[in-house]
Amino acid sequence: MDDISARFYIDWPGFCLDVDLTLSGKGVTALFGHSGSGKTTILRCVAGLGRAPVGRLVVKGETWQDDQHWLPPHQRPIGYVFQEASLFPHLSVLANLRYGMKRVAPQARGNLQASLDQAVELLGIGKLLDRKPDCLSGGERSRVGMARALAVNPSILLMDEPLAALDHDRKQEILPYLARLHDQLEMPILYVSHAPDEVARLADHIVVLKGGKAVAVGPLGETLARLDLPIRLGEDAGVIIDAVVGERDDTWHLVRVDFSGGSLWLRDNDIPVGKRARMRILARDVSIACEKIDSTSIQNILPARIVEISEDTHPSQALIRLDVGKEPMIARLTQRAVTQLELAPGRDVWVQIKAVALIG
Repeated sequence: MDDISARFYIDWPGFCLDVDLTLSGKGVTALFGHSGSGKTTILRCVAGLGRAPVGRLVVKGETWQDDQHWLPPHQRPIGYVFQEASLFPHLSVLANLRYGMKRVAPQARGNLQASLDQAVELLGIGKLLDRKPDCLSGGERSRVGMARALAVNPSILLMDEPLAALDHDRKQEILPYLARLHDQLEMPILYVSHAPDEVARLADHIVVLKGGKAVAVGPLGETLARLDLPIRLGEDAGVIIDAVVGERDDTWHLVRVDFSGGSLWLRDNDIPVGKRARMRILARDVSIACEKIDSTSIQNILPARIVEISEDTHPSQALIRLDVGKEPMIARLTQRAVTQLELAPGRDVWVQIKAVALIG
């Protein structure tokens, strides 16, 4: 079993955590929600830093907590990345990394040098190893903190809003390194965040938390496309689609991005041809036509089928779930447009995509 089974119940004055989750043992699972929704509490329970009075935690077939078992934190094979790196100021970067490795039992240290070398390479800190923490930028300190968590060769990596303390420029510096961890590491990553851009770029799965309860759990794309619970990643409901850059048009500074539903021409963001990319398409940027229209400024038009129609938050609006190939997409139309076009589930239409964010 590669999955992670987590059942935690905590009843505190003013807050109750009550979750029963089955999480993927691969990729990045985002714990997403507003402050106070229970994200960090779940992470601390997984780490053993907090103990739920009613709890069960099974990680890849190994029981860490149930009615009869409790694996103490120092025996749990985890890496934990906090908001602040909290490096020892009197030690060099390399000494900080090696200090974290001391908690691993001597008989289990055989592969730690390889883990350390891999962490240094993945996070690009080879030139920083001799520096003291006070000679590092905020982004460099964050990367060292991540490398320290990876150096112990953990079975699972826990990341508690690792970019929250950084400004926008430093976040943009770090995100490519996090994407590299996502692409190259086999271990599962639980990633706490309330930042939509981080979730959109990194997550494979999502747990949406509200008031201590999980209101949605599943693969990122499918969960975002649910109309019964439209989740706003930022300013609007929308979907995330994984794709591959297929062609570059240097004349018009565009790239062709291919996915199961077809191809889209987007602004060139310097992602190499052949590389995986993610697209964020908001509901407000998708319109629907019953017939294909060629004489239009909208260049990205694809065939689709209506799956579901639901009321939006305002009575004048409707949300339409469509399948474009195998990928879900959401459009926001007026209720009048739905009626006039006689839109209904099962009908074949054309989606006109006015804007797409290519997020790497």
